[in-house]
Amino acid sequence: MAETIYPPITRYKTAEELLTYTKELGINLPFDAEVQAAPESAMAQPYLLPDGRKIGNRFCIQPMEGWDATTDGKPTELTFRRWRNFGLSGAKLIWGGEAAAVRPDGRANPNQLMMLEENMTEIESLRQALVDEHKAHYTSTDDLLVGLQLTHSGRFCRPNEKTKLEPKILYHHPLLDKIFNIPADYPVMTDAEIDDLIGYYIRAAKRAQKIGFEFVDVKHCHSYLGHEFLSAVDRPGPYGGSFENRTRFLRDIVAGIRSECPGLRIGVRLSIFDFPPFRPDENNVGKMLEYRDQSGRYPYAFGGDPDHPGQIKLDETISFVNLLQKIGVELVNFSGGSPYYNPHTTRPAHYPPSDGYLPPEDPLVGVARHIKVSAELKQHAPNLATVGSAYTYLQDWLPNVAQAVVRSGMIDFVGLGRMVLSYPEMPADILAGKPLARKRICRTFSDCTTGPRKGMVSGCYPLDPFYKQRPEALAIKEIKKSK
Repeated sequence: MAETIYPPITRYKTAEELLTYTKELGINLPFDAEVQAAPESAMAQPYLLPDGRKIGNRFCIQPMEGWDATTDGKPTELTFRRWRNFGLSGAKLIWGGEAAAVRPDGRANPNQLMMLEENMTEIESLRQALVDEHKAHYTSTDDLLVGLQLTHSGRFCRPNEKTKLEPKILYHHPLLDKIFNIPADYPVMTDAEIDDLIGYYIRAAKRAQKIGFEFVDVKHCHSYLGHEFLSAVDRPGPYGGSFENRTRFLRDIVAGIRSECPGLRIGVRLSIFDFPPFRPDENNVGKMLEYRDQSGRYPYAFGGDPDHPGQIKLDETISFVNLLQKIGVELVNFSGGSPYYNPHTTRPAHYPPSDGYLPPEDPLVGVARHIKVSAELKQHAPNLATVGSAYTYLQDWLPNVAQAVVRSGMIDFVGLGRMVLSYPEMPADILAGKPLARKRICRTFSDCTTGPRKGMVSGCYPLDPFYKQRPEALAIKEIKKSK
């Protein structure tokens, strides 16, 4: 397998070396040379929602997709361990813990959590375990805000077998259909089916509120169903074509939640930009696929420029952010792209997963892109608590950049996902002014993606001693050797 031509970020031992390299790349990376501890640190400052609800600091734990629930959607001890680590992290905003499907056919894998009536007791215990762990280490939970991400995986449903797609699609995509072997006559979801699904989201939100979650995320990212609505430009009828129609699914869910669940806050995790699919070239480096419709455009990348595929155009994303504020959404979590067809844009990494490709750009370029675009959108979101993504690749330099973006008002919260699998206490250590535990810092080996893609449970196999001892760790080593 060819090696990436880009140096790993671990090569840069001093801030001067790193910043010199970012200038060579032509990117601007916000950076504070001195990282402050609480209470002075920008990361330690509380955030107040419009009604005065306090979130105690500026770290957010990102939602991740679990592969270790029971087949009926209940948490296992592995799920409980991960959620306890979320509580241990010291972050005061927990964005969803992980994706919970609103009904069985919407699962991305057969072992995904489901927010069903019969699972409420177990998921309530899961949330309580997180809160109890947080209280045991940080005394107060009054400034801890915990939500649940609600999802339907749409085009990427695998509800019964980990290797078998059972897609629910909104339109026939000229590239994704070919990549994922969806026949030309495969049925598209009907308007009636969409109407019915909206009710499942609202009922799932009512259950989440009843068992103690303070907000729900109506997921619109990463090419799952909510996100696919935003690119359904060719779909006829009330859920496609115009921007108004493509946001109807969100608006109807939010209206239903606000009517049926008074007091429940609503967030949206959003892919703020997208690009056409990338596939590996002869050297296993990601290469963007070429496609133009009859008018010479690529219209299927929300937040992308249809006239210049691979570039960003934020007019519709800005309209979406404005819409969120208008309909009463309080929190927005900025992500980008899709892990299924352009993963380097979603989570910049030096090492690809087993089914991925080598990065076509230095991962630092991807990090800087997320920061820049999120900061631009924040200017249009005065009434939203904003969360940024893609910080894990910064590794040892994450505290310097996190503090800089929050201090300068570029984002309200710094979101951490896979970093928390190997080093859950990182936020607490940064706030306490402790040296980072370097041997636990995520190095973006992508084993946490390779494992699930090969049917294994979620976890950090290279760095977490608990998962290092599991048999899957050896299996992943063999998979990587064979590549």
